[in-house]
Amino acid sequence: MGRTVFALAAASAALNVATFQVARAAEPRAVIEGVEDRALHDAIVRAIGQADGPPASRFEARRRARDAGEDAISVLRSEGYYGHDVEADLAEGDRLQPLVRIAPGQVFNFADPKITWVKKPPSDPVAAAASEAMGLKVGAPGRAADVLGAEGRILSVVQKRGYADAVGQPREVVVDHADHTVRPDFRIDVGELVLLGGMDLTSQGRTKRGWIQSLAPWRPGDVYDPEDVAELERRLRDTAVYDSVTVSLSPIDATTEDGLRPVIVGVADREPRTIELGAGYSTNEGAGLDGRWTRYNRFGRGDTLRITGRLAELEQRLDAEVSLPHWRKPQRTLKVGGAIFHEDTDAYNDTGLGVRADITRRFGRISFLTVGAAVDATQTADKTDVNGFVVGQERNLLTLTTLGALNWDASDDPLDPKRGWRVEVRGEPTFVTGDDSITYLKTQAQVTGYLPVSKEARTVLAGRAKAGLIVGGRIPSVPGSRRFFAGGGGSVRGYSYQAIGPRLSDNTPQGGLSLLEASFEVRQRITGPWGAVAFIDAGAVGTNEFPQGRDFSAGVGVGVRYDLGFGPIRADIAIPLDKREGDPSFQVYLSIGQSF
Repeated sequence: MGRTVFALAAASAALNVATFQVARAAEPRAVIEGVEDRALHDAIVRAIGQADGPPASRFEARRRARDAGEDAISVLRSEGYYGHDVEADLAEGDRLQPLVRIAPGQVFNFADPKITWVKKPPSDPVAAAASEAMGLKVGAPGRAADVLGAEGRILSVVQKRGYADAVGQPREVVVDHADHTVRPDFRIDVGELVLLGGMDLTSQGRTKRGWIQSLAPWRPGDVYDPEDVAELERRLRDTAVYDSVTVSLSPIDATTEDGLRPVIVGVADREPRTIELGAGYSTNEGAGLDGRWTRYNRFGRGDTLRITGRLAELEQRLDAEVSLPHWRKPQRTLKVGGAIFHEDTDAYNDTGLGVRADITRRFGRISFLTVGAAVDATQTADKTDVNGFVVGQERNLLTLTTLGALNWDASDDPLDPKRGWRVEVRGEPTFVTGDDSITYLKTQAQVTGYLPVSKEARTVLAGRAKAGLIVGGRIPSVPGSRRFFAGGGGSVRGYSYQAIGPRLSDNTPQGGLSLLEASFEVRQRITGPWGAVAFIDAGAVGTNEFPQGRDFSAGVGVGVRYDLGFGPIRADIAIPLDKREGDPSFQVYLSIGQSF
């Protein structure tokens, strides 16, 4: 610990020295005088910037002062100071120092902002919506940025309401020095109201033309809405079978005789087949190999066939799945699959096969609803305590599981999110029959959030919280593979797989009926593709409706990240803070993608 503190102190000192040296090497391009408003003064200083060193001559010093004065004028105008007085000069004294004297004057305020419709005006409701969207308040400071923003809002409103060709003509902005006002007049040419037609497919590859046409979120004759065009592009991209997708409104000269404008659509197929290989490792779970063979767009409907294999110390699985996007209706994906598997963990052994099917419906851009069902036939073996003795129990079980899940994904990247959030809520009514019979409801909810500390997102704060509860179940009737466990690379790092929570008298993890987990990470980009992470994880598994205090454990650690372009490789090392019998002193994890 002492070495760590010393290293951090040394790094901080080095950083402070480097910062001091940079500060000595650079200096403001000019000194600003006369601006009492602190925010305005700081904005001008930022605009004029810094110089690498002092000017070499009086000529260079005066040039810097003139340039700084021009930058100051730009800032003053942008903030509504149109009656300013700016003088570029040199400061008195032996040292050459560029100087800018500024008298900002009075702030000019907006008065009588209006819209002039060039040629033909839009309909009255659209004109009213544009005036409301303009958003310039009489008496507010006449900032240039507000003028530009108002014009953008006007164009956005009229385009969304069907006037796709609307453009802004040169605006007239009268700056009246007599009454200190800014009077903007936005001159907008809206063109003609656009009615949508069919699709003009410039390329379709292996995809059936009729299927693409069925995805249109409009009918011929509907008023143009740019969101409809964007939604069609999203529907095509959602399939993940194309290298590129382009969707755009056709030019005005493509208008049909009945006054409709088609939408131009082009898709470029990705390779029809891909093979992917992956590997992971942790000190407790051991090594694992993953392989996937994928066939894209075999039936010309954006479909995907995946055959996945996993060979690891804890799990062996062969899985096949067919995905049919926009099945019978846009925004609805049908997945049908099956698997044969074997799991060999400390808590249970599970061997069997199963089939499943589910339908996912997308609502808007980030909301998803999934319903489905699965049937598994397994031979399961787990342990239980009977009168103080640990005994094994083998059961042949047939398990029917139904699923209802809601997902919201507002993050910016699936493998390396830097901002946004995700929420998942799921419920699984389950019926088990065979050598034992039980009916229960398994519920889970998880929230993750990502907050960039800076605009460039070099530092990201990430957090995760998860909770689960099995209602109506009891141990040992709930099969071991269906209980909650915590510990390991995707849970609480620093602990063995399944190690957190209640254990049997021989130290075997028992699993539980309730689960709580939380994680917090500080992700820091260092240089180039390299990054670092510091994290703390905590979790608990309980045999009741809520874990007890003794059930909680936490781990801390650090890791490195190497960005591959599509996502990072991660290597983490973590130590347990609540080490129990059988727990290692540390754990190492290697994988692809962030931990959450």
